Amino acid sequence: MTSSPAIAIHLSAAFAALLLGGAMLTMRKGTPRHRLLGRSWVLVMVATAISSFWIKTHGHYSWIHLLSVWVLFALGVAVVAIYKGNVRAHRRWITGTYVGLAAAGIFTLLPQRLLGALVWRTVGFM
Repeated sequence: MTSSPAIAIHLSAAFAALLLGGAMLTMRKGTPRHRLLGRSWVLVMVATAISSFWIKTHGHYSWIHLLSVWVLFALGVAVVAIYKGNVRAHRRWITGTYVGLAAAGIFTLLPQRLLGALVWRTVGFM
């Protein structure tokens, strides 16, 4: 499979966000390490969202690009919340964004999707 640089950036950033976010779920919150990894997670999520705008179906944006706009909004709200000391709101927005990332990853692996077809063919299920 050949892919555009935008797809490669998007997949790499999304995969990094999935791994980093998963690791952060298991660690103690509020530590300097948590803050450093959290900033890194926000950056790779921003890269994931922004890179999606260069990935179009038949040259056009689709409804899924609205999710990228939503992710950028949610990340902004989460960052503002933690700077204001609202840990509860921060946790809710970050958790929701991570769940959305995981759901998008699962839907990407459906057999009728490009990446899903490639993965399932590679492992011998198609």
